[in-house]
Amino acid sequence: MAASGGRRRDGGGGAASVGRDVVLAVGLVAICLGGAALFVRTAAGAGGGVPLMPILTMATLAAGVALARWSVAPGPRPPAVPPAAGAPGEPEPAPALPEVGADALDHGAVDADGFEHAVAALCARDGCTQVEVVGGAGDLGADVIATTPEGRRVVVQCKHYGEGHRVGSQDLQRFGGTCFAVHEADVAVVVTTSDFTAPAAEYAAACDIVCVDGDALAAWTEARTGPPWQASPADAAPGEARDPVR
Repeated sequence: MAASGGRRRDGGGGAASVGRDVVLAVGLVAICLGGAALFVRTAAGAGGGVPLMPILTMATLAAGVALARWSVAPGPRPPAVPPAAGAPGEPEPAPALPEVGADALDHGAVDADGFEHAVAALCARDGCTQVEVVGGAGDLGADVIATTPEGRRVVVQCKHYGEGHRVGSQDLQRFGGTCFAVHEADVAVVVTTSDFTAPAAEYAAACDIVCVDGDALAAWTEARTGPPWQASPADAAPGEARDPVR
């Protein structure tokens, strides 16, 4: 009903515009003809000759101008059609995770973003559900979040480091300050393509953070060992709160 009412209002506006143009054109012609008649009567009363040709020419030009204005008057424009939009509330499709075969991936050949997706694919391969790659600005240390088949929440930080660049204790401390308190992890994991310093490994052991170095990552990728969440303490129940060591 609202749409049809809108169309009626548009049509009425267009008809009114045309009607106004016709009235103006007729009025202008009438004024010109009336002026010409007054001129003729005045000239006749004065006894002078009446120049009919200039009068007819002026009247014709006036009528032509009025009709031309009416013919080129812009009509009602059709309403603009808004661009098609997606369904409201429809979530963006999640990016597809890369496939991981039985052979080890060359983790050193990918960039940091590709490494996060490769680790997420390993989690999905080993039975995790709700696997998300969340790394980026403001991630507070979490790069991959997943849920194990047992319902435990796994929060993973990925460190794509080159050979000789080891993960230090400061990296672990920053992650330890958010993985449990902010991200509510049941299992916190740091995965790197390189290695960990001794202070970093000590801090991780004190905070129950699982460290996966380059060798352990290759073993996990090749399925020679189980996933890292199986290396976490057996008594860590899902949702159990923990206070990281400061």
